[in-house]
Amino acid sequence: MKKTALITGATSGIGEATSTLLAQNNFNLIITGRRNERLNALKEKIENETDSKVHVLNFDIRNQQETEKAIQSLPEEWQTVDVLINNAGLAAGLSGIDNGNVDDWERMIDTNIKGLLYISRLVSARMIEKGEGHIVNISSIAGRETYPMGNVYCATKHAVQAITKGMRLDFLKHGIKVSSVSPGAVETEFSLVRFAGDSERANKVYEGITPLAAKDIADTILFVVTRPKHVNIDDILVMPTDQAFSRDFNRKA
Repeated sequence: MKKTALITGATSGIGEATSTLLAQNNFNLIITGRRNERLNALKEKIENETDSKVHVLNFDIRNQQETEKAIQSLPEEWQTVDVLINNAGLAAGLSGIDNGNVDDWERMIDTNIKGLLYISRLVSARMIEKGEGHIVNISSIAGRETYPMGNVYCATKHAVQAITKGMRLDFLKHGIKVSSVSPGAVETEFSLVRFAGDSERANKVYEGITPLAAKDIADTILFVVTRPKHVNIDDILVMPTDQAFSRDFNRKA
């Protein structure tokens, strides 16, 4: 019998790659995001290429009411979520505290922290009723370190690490596994979003190195969610060979 995984932020990057890989490995999927056309295109692709079923939820995870309405709208056959992958997240801007853009701060806090909490609260309640489940929070090397001008983004990912630990304690008695996966530099839309569509600036982030690809993190997530019932991967950090810490790269000329 297939398990069902709910993946937030499935419209691109790690979320899209993870959706595709889990579908290829015997999971049905609930995919969420703000870009409905991309969600429907991914659903069509997966259902054409695998025997997995896909249900689309189009909403903004920053909005508590939208998130509640979306989860409450799930048909009966989609009510049981075995795995929740909290992937939705972003970095916006790169600046000092003294001249940071408050709108960017709000966007990161609302997505990376509050959105994760909103959906985790709803989905975990159903896992508790069942007495099992698995929540995987996608963190970052920025949740382990703080780098210049990354202040608020790093703070949100440090919060993800703390929330993950808190979840693990709270859900221990309910048989719910809780894991975090922290990537280093992954070449996705991440830097393009951070730099407001400036592709030249975004490309420089990965210049001279071989970064991780979205599928590398999808492979890691698949490993985490397919361990035996008695095994939980608490926390895993995945880095490119060319990266030692958040801003330490071996760049080739």
